[in-house]
Amino acid sequence: MQSLITLLAATAFSASAVQATTYKVTDTFVGPSFLTGFTAQAMADPTNGRVNYVSQSQAQSLNLTYASGNTFVLRTDYTTTLSASGPGRNSVRLQSNKLYGNSLLVADIRHMPQGCGTWPALWSFGTNWPNDGEIDILEGVNDQGANAATLHTGSGCTMPGSGVSQTGAVVATDCNAADNGNSGCGVRSSDSNSYGPSFNNNGGGWYAMERSSTYIKVWFWPRNSGSVPAGVKSGASSLDSSTFGTPFANFVNSQCDIPSHFGSHHIIINLTLCGDWAGQQAIYSSAGCPGSCVDYVNNNPSAFKNAYFDFAGLRVYQ
Repeated sequence: MQSLITLLAATAFSASAVQATTYKVTDTFVGPSFLTGFTAQAMADPTNGRVNYVSQSQAQSLNLTYASGNTFVLRTDYTTTLSASGPGRNSVRLQSNKLYGNSLLVADIRHMPQGCGTWPALWSFGTNWPNDGEIDILEGVNDQGANAATLHTGSGCTMPGSGVSQTGAVVATDCNAADNGNSGCGVRSSDSNSYGPSFNNNGGGWYAMERSSTYIKVWFWPRNSGSVPAGVKSGASSLDSSTFGTPFANFVNSQCDIPSHFGSHHIIINLTLCGDWAGQQAIYSSAGCPGSCVDYVNNNPSAFKNAYFDFAGLRVYQ
């Protein structure tokens, strides 16, 4: 009898484990639904960028957001020379109207902002930052190399430096936003097509981020890669993340109680310029960018013609 009970318990656990990786789509953002599922925030940039985040109506009237069919574009202004004493370059920061907890997010992106001074991001965060956590899925500056996924939290959350099943390289292990200039704990993708001009020249690709009570994982698949899961590629109504293969970033709970550090999150899509990261002179110059970041942004509007996101779709599964 004991062996039968043990077998039944093991079977139940196995079924539960399988079920935990299967998700059904709850929100689909394609084309115009980005404009109803997200709201443009006319706010001061918390990262001190050389941007002027405009409202929803301004973004549409200035054509900084454009939606049609399966295309959604979010961009910065690229026609206006700025006054040094005036506001920054018009840009957009979108926030999802809904909050999400444990879930699977899949973004199909054709193009991301590129160029000196750019700091684009697809990320999520809780209303009580940093205690509710932040997950940076796609983020970088000044046409850096490969993308790095990063977590930011309150105190008491670190990640192991080795021994985790992931294809990326550990960049940092301390997730505490109060330490190390809020650099967070990060893992860099091994795929050079995961960010910037290389991403765009390859037609973009898919990012997926899965949140659970025991881990946070991030995958990237380049456009036309043979490893893209069929359901991810087609925008299927249900997905099983156990079929995704090894993620490039795998943040585990061995040194971090994930549920207590990550609450419900809004999804953010934004493009800032310069600011606390991209505008640091050493970082800006090391990318081969000329002069100072703010001067470049002020005086070279045409340099930002390619500073735009083009989303084919974003889906949330729960």
